[in-house]
Amino acid sequence: MASETLTPDPTLLIATTTSGIFCRPECSSGSIENKPERTFSSVRDALSAGFRPCSRCKPLHSGIEDPPWLELLMEMVEKDPARRWHDQDLHGENMDPATVRRWFIANHGLTFHAYTRLRRLGLALRQIQHGAAVSKTVLALGYESERGFREAFSQVFGNPPSAVDRQSCIWINRIATPLGSMIMGVSDQGLCLLEFAERRMLDTQLRRLHRKMGRVFLPGDHPLMQQVKSELDDYFNNKLRQFTVAIEAPGTEFQESVWQALLRIPYGEMRSYAAIAKEIGQAGAMRAVGRANGDNRIAIIIPCHRVIGSDGELTGYAGGLWRKKYLLSLEQAQSFRLS
Repeated sequence: MASETLTPDPTLLIATTTSGIFCRPECSSGSIENKPERTFSSVRDALSAGFRPCSRCKPLHSGIEDPPWLELLMEMVEKDPARRWHDQDLHGENMDPATVRRWFIANHGLTFHAYTRLRRLGLALRQIQHGAAVSKTVLALGYESERGFREAFSQVFGNPPSAVDRQSCIWINRIATPLGSMIMGVSDQGLCLLEFAERRMLDTQLRRLHRKMGRVFLPGDHPLMQQVKSELDDYFNNKLRQFTVAIEAPGTEFQESVWQALLRIPYGEMRSYAAIAKEIGQAGAMRAVGRANGDNRIAIIIPCHRVIGSDGELTGYAGGLWRKKYLLSLEQAQSFRLS
């Protein structure tokens, strides 16, 4: 019997954070030869996460009777991704805006103008995650103000209410730590998000947080951020063993019970998944505890790094096992000095 030939899933896109590029599965680009780090089911999702289309496999092309204007248009977009496109710009290139719009909707489920907005927004988000200042980034990428960028950002994760008040906002910004950049989100009620900037699930966590809390994300500063930064600095400098910053971490009843159990693990100590399951009255639910542990969106402060396997082995950590080892070593060394 002849062996079956597997064909790549045409709806799947593969991306790597090192290159910032998303490709088709069959692409022979050097970026794809590296270990694939993320997958997406649509161009929209890949763009929203800050990735740009590969210039070799050209994932924007349908591959079936691509229109003659597409190649030139994509070259112009990638040459200047910060450009704000209008219908008159397309007319100036002898392209019919209605034709361009229909093709993009038919092949990618969004208009050409929506594509270019997502391209700019994703590029801005990626640069901010890698340490660029919000104010400089938004202006460099064609936004007239931080407010314009905030409005565009919020549209990706949910439309803002007609009158945005403080109760409907979560402020997002970057914070530097000895373990790398982290993205924090705070509201007036407390810290909602503290994730490593390159974590694969960062954009997923943002969407989940939006769905759970129904709030608008606004890149910018908030007074509570200084307390988060100060306490993290003291923690890494062996001056703090108990965080006092207010936390707002909504989840399911089960998730919240796990996260509260994590907060009760003393500094410098560890617990197994089985011990956490028993503590919350769900003995035998070790796998569910593991999932809730992985869904924790406030790293370090809700100390999911203190949970290990029953055999004493370190298990998976969303920020990477090397970070888990660092955090446990930091706490245990300090506990030994103070004992």
